[in-house]
Order: sequence, then structure tokens, then C-alpha cells
Amino acid sequence: MRNLTLLTDFYELTMMNGYLKCGTAERKAVFDVFYRGVGGFSYAVAAGLEQVVEYVENLHFSDDDIEYLRSLNQFGEDFLTALKNFKFTGDIKAIPEGTIVFPYEPLLTVTATLFESQLVETALLTFLNHQTLIATKALRLCESTKGQILEFGLRRAQNADAGIYGARAAYIGGCRQTSNVLAGKMFDIAVKGTHAHSWVMSFPDELTAFRKYAEIYPDGCLLLVDTYDTLKSGVPNAIKVFDELTAKGYRPLGIRLDSGDLAYLSKKARAMLDAAGYDYVKIFASGDIDEDVLLALQAQDAKIDIFGIGTRLITSYTNPSLGGVYKLAAMENEKGELDPKIKVSNTPAKITNPGLKKVVRIYDADNMAAADLICLEDDVFDESKPLTIFHPEQIWKKTTFEKYRIEELMVDVFKGGKLVYKLPSLAEIGKRLDEQAASFYPEYLRVVNTQEYKVDLSQRLYDLKHKLLLNKG
Repeated sequence: MRNLTLLTDFYELTMMNGYLKCGTAERKAVFDVFYRGVGGFSYAVAAGLEQVVEYVENLHFSDDDIEYLRSLNQFGEDFLTALKNFKFTGDIKAIPEGTIVFPYEPLLTVTATLFESQLVETALLTFLNHQTLIATKALRLCESTKGQILEFGLRRAQNADAGIYGARAAYIGGCRQTSNVLAGKMFDIAVKGTHAHSWVMSFPDELTAFRKYAEIYPDGCLLLVDTYDTLKSGVPNAIKVFDELTAKGYRPLGIRLDSGDLAYLSKKARAMLDAAGYDYVKIFASGDIDEDVLLALQAQDAKIDIFGIGTRLITSYTNPSLGGVYKLAAMENEKGELDPKIKVSNTPAKITNPGLKKVVRIYDADNMAAADLICLEDDVFDESKPLTIFHPEQIWKKTTFEKYRIEELMVDVFKGGKLVYKLPSLAEIGKRLDEQAASFYPEYLRVVNTQEYKVDLSQRLYDLKHKLLLNKG
């Protein structure tokens, strides 16, 4: 991986320089990454941790980096020397990729010197915000249809990296095939694609174009039928070519619709294909598809088996930012003790949860996810005893679990600057997401009128938070 150490906001460096001058640079600090979810997604899919690991393992300031920073005439030689000797020596805990998560839950926690932990803020947010956003959009799309979804977004992504890592994130969220060849090579994702309208238009007529494509790709013949007239020429010509293919012993794959009334056209095309003996071929659709379109098509009983989704997936069109933040949760004082820290705001959603924390998931008697608890790291739970949780704001709302099990979600990734986490393959991450989705009641993952999933604070964290709020008031 290329050196991305300068992939940071300038104020991270000015603060680091300030810490050095104030004598606090070596004090231990705890920072959490989380998203607030206000006006955005009510649940998300954790993604991007592998890129975080690659970034942290390659953290170093090159001679060129130092010379560039020196040229800015903002920093003294003591700071530049500290950067030259920089090495990440801290701890990182994180929720594994492919895990379904919720607002305010720490996706990742950095415990390191203030000097080290401040530097990594921007890059960590860049990796986690983007991939978590796209993985979440992919899951929402998959939850909106019974059909299969392919990621088609490279040409509409906001740059090459967004296209490449967006394809990776989309795979995690459930879109297990891509049109992106480089992403296919890098991440071992199945690549798919047939032909564009330009192929059809480059021949004298549609039938000739279809015949030539079938001649070259007889085992993978999927024809785009809407270049001229879907029902009057496209589908009939496709059927003619399918007849010729089957006479030679091949089995056609299907047709693709890219425009028009997809529900109407798919039902008409399905009837025509079935009548011709091709009830097994697939109907593929593309063209500005999102959750609303998928739900509408399903409600109209559209006969579409596979969707290719580009723009509205790769850009997370309806919600283009996750809004993840990186906030100080604790810091070492002059006595060497770790003091919890809280950000107070007139906007309640911006008030943070203090201290070194963990996240646990409560599974009910049916082994289904029923609630999450954000806890202090040393909170202990006895599964042999009833557990009562309460809403973090409307505290009269309580739920008691009699028969349940608890799973800690966060895992150690770095300890003392050393990688201690075995990175899973992308296929393993995808499998984790599938298992996660199956462990939630459908009401919590649906995209319309989503049932609110319980994310509460442990009693000790709640008490600590309110004690600090009263002291700050």
C-alpha cells in the first residue's frame, strides 16, 4: 500500500505540534469512531477495517514528507524530528467488518498517546465512513428485493478509489458480483458484464448484432434488448438467436432491460420468453434503481431476476455521507490516571459517551438479536441472572431478559502497535454479513418504517455520563 501518512487534515498536525509544546503529547488518550445516524441510516454495516490496518501498518513520515512540511514554515525542527521518528505504538479495538451496527456504537476505538491518536483521525474516518456507507446502501438494496443485485458503479463513482473500494464495500453488503475488473482482481470478486447499446448500434441491424454476440459468447449469451424497441424487436430478435443457440446445444442466459417501464416490460418479456420455451432464462434490469424503485417493482410483481445498480449504489445517492466522527472519550491526567471525557452540546445528538467502552449484543431466547448495550470496558454481565436495560433518554422504557446470551462485538486489532488480528478474506466478511442479517428480525432491517432497534447504555455508563453532564452544567 502507498504511504498515506499525509492523508490528514492540517489541523491534526497543528494540534500535534501544540501537544508537543504543551508537554501533553505522550499522555494516553482514547478516541472513538461512531456515527450519529441523525437524518441518515438507522443501521449500518461495518466496513473498511482492512484498509485501516494497511494504513496503520504503513504509518511513517518519509524524507519527502518532512521536507514538504518544513517548506510550509509552520513547524519547528523539534516537531519535524518527532515526526521523522513517528511510530504507532497504541491499541486499536474495532467491530469486525460485516457486522450490523447502530448509531453511537464505537465502530473503532484508538488508545494511544495523544500525539499518535490525533494523527490518525482523518484517515480512519475516510476509510470507515466511505466503505461503511456503501456497504450499508448495498444491504438496504438487497433487503428491498428478492432479486440478485450486481454492483455496476465504477463509471459513476467519484473517483477511481471510490469505485474500487465501493465495489469491495458493496460486496460486503450483499452485492457479490461487480462490473469493476480491477476490483475483481484485487478482492477476488466475480466480474460480470455483457454488451452495451453501442454494440448493437455498431451493426447494420439488431438481429445481426445479437447473432454476432451469441457466436462469440455462446455459453454466456445475455442480450440487451432495448436499443430500438424492446417488445417489437428486442425480445423477438433475442428469441430468434436463442432458438439458434439451443439448436447448437447451448443454453442462453437471458435478456437485459435498461430503460422504460421495467415492471410492464419485464412482465411482457417474461410472457414472450415463456411462450417460446425459455422459462429458464433470466431477466436482468438496470437504470437508476434504488430502494424505492425495487420496492415498487416488487409491489407490481415485476418479473426481474437480477438488477445491475450503479449510480445510486456507488454514490449512496439518497444519503451521500455516513457522518462518522472521531471523538475523545478519555485522557490520562497528570497523575497517570485515565479521566473520562465528554463533549457537551446544545444539540443532544452531539453529546458523546465518555470513557473506555465496549459494545455487547443481547440475543433473546430464540437466538435473535434483541438489543445492544454500550458499556464501560470493565462492565460484567452474569447471563444466569435476569438483565434489565432501559432507554438512554426515556428511562422509564425498560426491557428485562430472562433467557439470553451476550456477545461482545469489538475485537483487538492492534496491541502495543503490533497487529494481533487475523484479517478475514472478503468472502468470510460477506458470510459474516449474511449471518448477521439472518440473526435480526426483518422489522429491524426493512427500509420503510424500520422498527427501532434498542441501543441502550449500561447502568454504569449512564451514571458516569450524567455525572459528567451535571458537572459541566
